[in-house]
Amino acid sequence: MDTLELHEGWVEPELAEEFPELGVRYTRMETRPRRTPEPIKQRLRDLSNRYTGSKVIHMRQDPVPWAYRVFSRQVGIDPDTDRTPVERIALERLRHGGLRSENIVDDALTIATVETGVPVIAFDADNVGRAIGLRLAREEERLADGVRPLSARQIVVADEDRSLAVLFGDVAEQCGVTPDSQRMVLAALRVKGVPEISVEEALWTAAETLETPG
Repeated sequence: MDTLELHEGWVEPELAEEFPELGVRYTRMETRPRRTPEPIKQRLRDLSNRYTGSKVIHMRQDPVPWAYRVFSRQVGIDPDTDRTPVERIALERLRHGGLRSENIVDDALTIATVETGVPVIAFDADNVGRAIGLRLAREEERLADGVRPLSARQIVVADEDRSLAVLFGDVAEQCGVTPDSQRMVLAALRVKGVPEISVEEALWTAAETLETPG
């Protein structure tokens, strides 16, 4: 992959005032889900070998994972109970003895998050608006206008019309990637203490993984 057009998402003014360095970067890709090729499965095995028990225990003290832990506490999330994405992946590796391959999309997100510490999520590009950003959930809002209620003032990833995903949490079923998806949007969250280059690297890593031949 030679080029990747990155976009800066919008941030609701109230959030931007309270967290000036909060942001979301995203990119759109013409790519479809498929089975994971063997080179990516091997890459997951190699990552598993690097994530020993001691590495996982001390990982939270690394600058980027630590930044997401700090931000979680600032917005009322206990990272020791509701783990940050990279910590969830690391703990799953310990429980299962390795990073298990699921499909090319989930595997790409896992690799990008593990290698950079930056959480990356994916949407079906045909089910989200032209621009995405971050805002607080409204009173009695439901995720993507579906059945799941949101807590008022919970931070969500959203487009111009509706919420798409919960911060560090689930993507709305209506907006997620499915086997029928033709195009994707990859998005990465930036918080205070996370270098912009790490966010860009996370998106590039996910995008390049998705386009691995095989």
